[in-house]
Amino acid sequence: MFGNGIALGLVFLAGVAVSLQAPINASLGHASGNAVFAAAASFLIGFVALVAILAMRGDYPQLQPLKHLPWWMWSGGLLGAFYVWAVLSNVQKVGVLTLIAAVIAGQLLTALVIDAIGFDALAKREVSWQRLASVVLVFGGLLLSRY
Repeated sequence: MFGNGIALGLVFLAGVAVSLQAPINASLGHASGNAVFAAAASFLIGFVALVAILAMRGDYPQLQPLKHLPWWMWSGGLLGAFYVWAVLSNVQKVGVLTLIAAVIAGQLLTALVIDAIGFDALAKREVSWQRLASVVLVFGGLLLSRY
């Protein structure tokens, strides 16, 4: 039961980071007068940090196999850019709690579909009434946070 405690703790901290990222990036967008600049700055700083970690670890991938990957495997950065821009552009309109509730609701609904159909190397997982109810409850929480 507790074997994944460190992993869950790190993921929890990632959730904290996402909640902090939205207002921080929104403040940068407001101060600079440009939300796209703020999103680009966020990605540039993240890129530099990841390149530094990669350099410290020294475990570079082989480039040849990367040439043959399907196009959709490269779309994560585009999806991330959309996410950062969407949240920093809207956090002042809806507030951090409602924004994160909407993000989580979207994540859970998408995760439920991905689990149901499987995706690439991910196994299919049953959509039980408990899992469906958890998504419905989060959507209820989203509505409560807004109205």
